[in-house]
Amino acid sequence: MKKTARMRQLLAGEEVVVSPGVYDGYSLRLAQRAGFHTASTSGAGIANARLGVQDTGMMSLHENVDACRAMAASVDIPLMADADTGYGNAVTVFGVVRMFEDAGVVGINIEDQEFPKRCGHMKGKELIHPREMAKKIEAAVKGRRDPDFIINARTDGIAVEGIEGAVERAKIYAAAGADMIFPDTVRGEDDIKRLVDAVDIPISINIGFGIRSRPTTPLIPVKRLKELGVKRVSVPRMLPAAALKAMENALALLRHTLETGEVVDRPDLLFSIDDIKTLMDYETLERLEEELLLPEQLFRKYQAEKARI
Repeated sequence: MKKTARMRQLLAGEEVVVSPGVYDGYSLRLAQRAGFHTASTSGAGIANARLGVQDTGMMSLHENVDACRAMAASVDIPLMADADTGYGNAVTVFGVVRMFEDAGVVGINIEDQEFPKRCGHMKGKELIHPREMAKKIEAAVKGRRDPDFIINARTDGIAVEGIEGAVERAKIYAAAGADMIFPDTVRGEDDIKRLVDAVDIPISINIGFGIRSRPTTPLIPVKRLKELGVKRVSVPRMLPAAALKAMENALALLRHTLETGEVVDRPDLLFSIDDIKTLMDYETLERLEEELLLPEQLFRKYQAEKARI
């Protein structure tokens, strides 16, 4: 079964689809190993970590697609992608959808912000007219070649226009052919319930850091979100934030050893080389070497090295 069809099957199931936000091969492989059936790229995570720039439209289309292609090819689970504002008008979106399809992801988020966009939980957002966004959605639907490829229409209407504006936008985007509505910065259960009741397509909720509160969307258990009718939950900020905290702590400890001369051995803080090899599936590489290399090649690669030790 194609990954796009598997994603559709997950959304049609009884359980809420939980998609950790990923931004590189490590984070995506960890999400898969942890048992998650799908993941989604964090546009902010890729822009911040891969490129070292803010999530304000600085990441180009090709930089985004290239990152998504590499990640999607590295795992078996379906991967959704963050396509920001679609990188242009409706005509641009028509081609953008095909680029992401070719990259191997199972769908994209397209948001209704003006370009340059910014992270949904930051101030200063501006929205395009809902009719213009509807045309982008129509173009995305027309442009996709796989009917199972998902068009997830994100609206930042709550933060800019309030819940009334967001509900009206959700209705317009659903009528334009969106497969799912992603209302960002929901303020609580009342907002979610109104949006779920407003449209007949799945609602996707962003719970940000997942296990840490933030000043915008409150922490709501996934079990409760299911009761409210939510079909998909994304957790875009958790893994980048966890990695940042871990790296900051490791660097502080290294700094401490440089200043004190103390020897520190903290296997509780770091993966071992074997942990990394397991995560990156070096076992498959070694099996292929045994199957495909000549005996003399294997000898030169491994036995000769052992003989010198």
